[in-house]
This record gives sequence, C-alpha cells and structure tokens, in this order.
Amino acid sequence: MPFTILDTISIPGDPLKPNDDAFGHIETAAVVFDGATSLGDPLMPGDSDAAWIAHFGARRLMAHAGDGDAPADALRHALADAEKSFTALRKRPPAENWEIPLASMAFVSRIETGFDFLWFGDCAGLLKRPGAPVEVLGDSIASKSSEAERARKLAKETGLAPTTNARGPAFLPTLRKARNRVNTGKHWSFSPDVRAADFVKSIKVAAPSGSHLLLASDGFLALVTDYGRYTPDTLMDKVLSKGLGLLADQLREIEDADSQGHKYPRFKKSDDATAILLTLD
Repeated sequence: MPFTILDTISIPGDPLKPNDDAFGHIETAAVVFDGATSLGDPLMPGDSDAAWIAHFGARRLMAHAGDGDAPADALRHALADAEKSFTALRKRPPAENWEIPLASMAFVSRIETGFDFLWFGDCAGLLKRPGAPVEVLGDSIASKSSEAERARKLAKETGLAPTTNARGPAFLPTLRKARNRVNTGKHWSFSPDVRAADFVKSIKVAAPSGSHLLLASDGFLALVTDYGRYTPDTLMDKVLSKGLGLLADQLREIEDADSQGHKYPRFKKSDDATAILLTLD
C-alpha cells in the first residue's frame, strides 16, 4: 500500500550556507533528516559535515527501503554505508564525539494497517486520522523547551544576544560538551556508526487510508514549539488548507522580527526547515 506525496519543502536557515536538512521518499517510505550543525572544521569533503550525513542518509535509506528491506534492516544498512564512507573519505579520525556528523531522523514505512515510524532526535511527525485530533509522533515538541532554556541561560551568563554567534567562543565550549554526550548511553543519532541501529526509537502506528502525515525537522516545527504560532492541530489544518510554502514564509517572518533571539531564545536566527506532507492511500 503506497503513500501519496502532497507537498514538500526544504529551506536553509541562511541562504549563503548549506542546507543541513534533507528528505527522501519512494512509494512506500519517506524520511526527513536534520543534520546537527557542525561545531568545528569539516572532516568530510564539502562545506558541511551535517549536510553530508543528512543527504547521504536520505539517499541510502530510501535505496535500501526501495530494495525491499524491512525498516530496521534498511536503517542498519544505511548506517553501515555511512560508516564505510566516513572512514574512507574523512580527513582524519574524530578526536572527540562533537566532531562526528550526526542527524535527527523521522522515517516512515507503509504497512497494511498504517505505518512503521522510526526516529532519532527531534525530527517528528504529525498524524491526522479522519475525524480525529492530531497525534504527535516523536520527541521534538517535548524536547524543544529545554533547548530554549539553554539558549536563555547562556545569553544571560555571557551578556550576548542568543543568536549573536552561537558557534563563537562564548557558546562553543558548552555546545561541544553537550554534543560529546551523543552516541553514548541511550542518546544516539543517525551517524556513521552502525551501532546506532540498536538505539533507534520505533513504533507501529495504526492509521486508516485517508489519514494525513506531516514529517518535519525541528526547524519547521518551531512554529509550534518555539514561537507558539500554532498548535499541532492548527498547524496541520493550515498545512492542508494553504500548503507548506505559506507556513515557511510565516516562519521566516517571525524570525526576522526577532533576529537576535530576545523574545524567542534560540541559538540561530533561523534554522533549516524541512517538511513532507503525505497521505495514506
């Protein structure tokens, strides 16, 4: 049973920098990736290790899903591909965890009764079944308040506007310390390490034909989590009635009006924002 893709969008936070988000879809699967902004010089060829892991992951995951792999197998094979490519092409081994390319992910695979949903980090899904309220899938909405609090606290400690230079000397040591905890314990991301497959979160979601699903990176979901413009239900209603482009315009308008992050504390004026709207046939 297929998905039908109704709309897609992926816009960089800064038009002069790489888009560290990526998405992919085939008839029976779809995925959104959000590469974690690099905290140092790239180890891989190109301008952004975050863009590399997101785009490489989207391509390979959809390739394996298209070959008929079950979702967990497709993920494990895509992680193995990333590990092999990273080892072969990197300039040197990473000295600390913060140098490893990482990405959040929301990956769906169609089954007869609905779909399998697998995720890392703060990419998420909004599911609208016919006649029912929106169900939130994933951790983005629950986790974003803690990130805003970190931005607010660092701004107070340094006396700098949160978006002034999040990768500058005032904020960078704290961000690297937090990043070093990724891929340890239970806190894993899509990365060039096949062991991450053992820590992906997954659920089977029952949903009838005619249901709508929005997969999105946290940069797009900031309309709900960071800025309070919409609830999950009203966001889905607006997406279905007006399309993703209008929502992207509203997102940037909010961020332009608070460019230093005083009203809405955050580490970047604008984040990359990606979303896929699909329906279950």
